[in-house]
Amino acid sequence: MHDLPARDYEANPCYPAVGGVPGLGWDAVAAALPAGPGVLAVDGPAVLGWTPAIDELTAALRRRNVAVTLLDVRSHWASWPAIVERTGAPELRDDPHFDRLATGTLDVLFDELPTPQRPEEGVLVVFGPGAALVAHDVLWYADLPKRYAEAAVTDGSARNLGQCADDGPPTTKRLFYIDWPLLDAHRDAVAGDLDRWIDCQDPRHPASLDGDALRSTLDRLAGRPFRTRPTFNTTSWGGHWAQKELGHNPEARNTALGYELIAPESGVLVGTAEAALEIPFQLVVAQHPERVMGQQVHERFGTSFPIRFDYLDTVGGGNLSVHCHPQETYMRETFGWPYTQHETYYLMVGGEENTVFLGLQGDVDVDAFHRDAHLARDHGQELDIEAYVRTFPATEHQLFVIPAGTPHGSGEGNVVLEVSATPYLYSLRFYDWLRRDADGSQRPTPLEHAFGNLSTHRTGDAVADDLVQEPRPIRKGDGWVEEMIGALPEMFFEVRRLVLDGDEPVDDDAGDRFHLLNVVEGDGVVIETADGHVHDLAYAETIVVPAAAGAYRLRRTGRGRVRLVKSLVP
Repeated sequence: MHDLPARDYEANPCYPAVGGVPGLGWDAVAAALPAGPGVLAVDGPAVLGWTPAIDELTAALRRRNVAVTLLDVRSHWASWPAIVERTGAPELRDDPHFDRLATGTLDVLFDELPTPQRPEEGVLVVFGPGAALVAHDVLWYADLPKRYAEAAVTDGSARNLGQCADDGPPTTKRLFYIDWPLLDAHRDAVAGDLDRWIDCQDPRHPASLDGDALRSTLDRLAGRPFRTRPTFNTTSWGGHWAQKELGHNPEARNTALGYELIAPESGVLVGTAEAALEIPFQLVVAQHPERVMGQQVHERFGTSFPIRFDYLDTVGGGNLSVHCHPQETYMRETFGWPYTQHETYYLMVGGEENTVFLGLQGDVDVDAFHRDAHLARDHGQELDIEAYVRTFPATEHQLFVIPAGTPHGSGEGNVVLEVSATPYLYSLRFYDWLRRDADGSQRPTPLEHAFGNLSTHRTGDAVADDLVQEPRPIRKGDGWVEEMIGALPEMFFEVRRLVLDGDEPVDDDAGDRFHLLNVVEGDGVVIETADGHVHDLAYAETIVVPAAAGAYRLRRTGRGRVRLVKSLVP
């Protein structure tokens, strides 16, 4: 038995690199360049500070007496109107909020790729998004996690992919639905050929890792339990639980959205406390989809990891909007996702006096709901949302099941663990309490999409009967029980709960399907796999148990009861 004491929430979980040690600084990057004349391609996202990064790299190479010439592929991009025409959906081009997910490759950025000649001495550095498409001898990838992109596009300090300074302001709409899908597909496609990964979060002192070591590290992660690096964002409704209880972002305005594991944005820290770099979680999945997800899940979802865990913190904040998510056909045909955004709410913090909004009233008048929602959005008239949408007490440790199309929202004073399908950018709001953004404008309420997806399949008593489920024991042992707490025929994932009251271990097996675990009560557990990997998991932490990890055992830490939420694709 590996007896580990209980510990506090770890905001920066980190795992050893395999087959190499991360280097620090541009000199370490420059030292990795092979001798002799050649073409070096440095690819990466649009939001990267390309000019200072290449200036630093050039200086480091010249300190090694390497002659440097430069080619910025961004100067060869097609015109911005041409790029806009080639990307996105014409029917959503004027939609201020949403677009169809972009597909294809970064070739779309170019009318014609440059064809540079290998220099007679030194190195030609070809850099910018799409540099890997140019013939090269060495390929590096310089990265920034997506949270930097969202912040920079929001404040206007960065441009969208393919956009120049005089092409108008950037938008998060293009970032989310056009830039990120194109960049992710490109990065995943070239990952097998990378000679070095460069993490540019500290632009003066980047952390970097050899390409072979990167791939060996991804291979190791795909076979063992691991956590992604959590992040918290602020919003107008955000609360303060994560600041007070977990120590996250104490200086921030609030800690509203906690990204425990959201595949398109989460990263994994690799290296040591002194030299760590962040690798996209999606890159682990893309390189080893069957080992991470299991054969059947991979066959169904490709390289899209299908479940996410995140927090909605309204403790000391305000009500979330009442909204729904796209139904399956609408999601696929309009937005381009092959599966939809079913959700569940697990109440980690709540109370009988707090509220969860869920489902339609039994006698709902949808036409009146539509009329009153428009009056709220267009004329600032308060909406009596409870005339149309049901409410339930926010009972701690209750799970609320939210199929696509179901109106819902968490009230003030709650901490919700969302265990949901991975799509996360499609909140179709009916009502947002006439709330204003920081700039004073009313928050977006895309009523046409919302009412176009409103499901009237369940109303009144059927909401409570189907969506507020009682725990059903699945299996049990000495001092523990596993319960089913959320499953519906139309939802592709299910939510279970493990309750550990005793000291006896719980044996489990990821088998051919990954497991996700989160400690929702108690000090935590120790996870031990059959091949000897040991990982402790504290209160509020989320962990991935890849399918390839196989059999594993759970033991509680501390002396009190421990409850874990567990989700999988059955």
